[in-house]
Amino acid sequence: MGQRHGHREDAEVSETELLALVCCDLAAIVRGRSLAAEQLAEHLHTGIGWVPANHALTALGPLAEPNPFGSTGDLRLLPDPATRMRVSPSAEAPALELILCDLLEIDGRPWECCPRRFLRDALADMEREFDIRVAASFEHEFQLMRDDVPVSLPFSLEAQRRAEPFATNVMDALTQADVRPERFFPEFAAHQFEIPVAPANGLAAADRAVILREVVREVARREGMRATFVPLLNPDEAGNGVHIHISLIDAAGSSLLFDAGGAGALSEVGERFAAGILKHARALTALTAASPVSAMRLQPHRWSAGAVCLGRQNREALLRLPPLVTLAGADPAAQLRLEYRGADASANPYLALGALIRAGLEGLRAQLPAPPILEEDPAGLDAAGAERFGLGALPASLEEALGELERDEAVRAWLPPLLYDAYASVKRAELAAVSELDLADVCRRYAGVY
Repeated sequence: MGQRHGHREDAEVSETELLALVCCDLAAIVRGRSLAAEQLAEHLHTGIGWVPANHALTALGPLAEPNPFGSTGDLRLLPDPATRMRVSPSAEAPALELILCDLLEIDGRPWECCPRRFLRDALADMEREFDIRVAASFEHEFQLMRDDVPVSLPFSLEAQRRAEPFATNVMDALTQADVRPERFFPEFAAHQFEIPVAPANGLAAADRAVILREVVREVARREGMRATFVPLLNPDEAGNGVHIHISLIDAAGSSLLFDAGGAGALSEVGERFAAGILKHARALTALTAASPVSAMRLQPHRWSAGAVCLGRQNREALLRLPPLVTLAGADPAAQLRLEYRGADASANPYLALGALIRAGLEGLRAQLPAPPILEEDPAGLDAAGAERFGLGALPASLEEALGELERDEAVRAWLPPLLYDAYASVKRAELAAVSELDLADVCRRYAGVY
């Protein structure tokens, strides 16, 4: 994502305007500290102070106990100038300006629990070992909390028009923030919308995911609403997913996934990459669907990820091959990508994408055989077919997913020991905090977080 200072030419910038130096933590919460925007130059190379224990804060507020950090240690939030973004002020609020940061030791060494470092290392290994680059995009669903507005029919123009002026304002704000939004449209659940964005290189794609969530929340807040990316707002309705689209490309930017003669037009590289993700799917969900309400969304017949398989144009498959459009001479090779449908906004985007790349990398190293492609609605599968395509095979709870993560030695080894211990402590603390609540209450509580 290129450097972007927003539309400074459109509005006078106050000398005291705040710039937030932030990171996305293990609970996918953006935290940080702010300073006067004019002071950034003083901190570009030395950053500002941060505390390791902040990475043990849960999404629900309290510090996870026990955690591996305790009260000791110091870090630096080091700003990445390429991620600076700004959304212009409005009558309701001052400008939103932030810059994403890496977490470093005070002597400049990378901190082993930095999520951006985790993704950056996975991308580097993919390029070093196989000369493969990764482009990606995160496609978010979210809902507006609007009890004062009647619910419109799914996908209807009426639903979109009732979302104005939010719809137009959020697309403008995302454009200012250089997130590159492509479309805005209503979805199936009440006041639910989706915003796909253009692909970017792996690290920038995850940066855009973090920024998109904050910009959407900001615009909703300015209009007196709350936007929630909670994985499940109402147990009886569709949930909010984050579809992670992955393309593998060479140094020239050409697709390494496409093979016109392959099943589903997928190359051998693509088949092996997909097979690695499917092999480790159960452990991966601990990192990609990371809240106590996430597993309920990932059930058969919910149009999310009910089958642990590769599917072509199939919205029940964990990994999906979207359609290749040849209308008007469109190039199918440039379109081919793998869509991972088992993520949501409770996942840290850097950990989620980094883990998917690590899983695909394992598939390439092991030269795993091509997974079968599901061509039909899994609801019609017989018992043998349901087993072959992994119908309902994802963990049924976050607790079960964490158990899979602990037992899958390969996936666990991708995480430095300190990062694994911190992540597990945060997630188990969340489970303990909601253990006495029913599902509807847990959904409501997490709707206030995400």
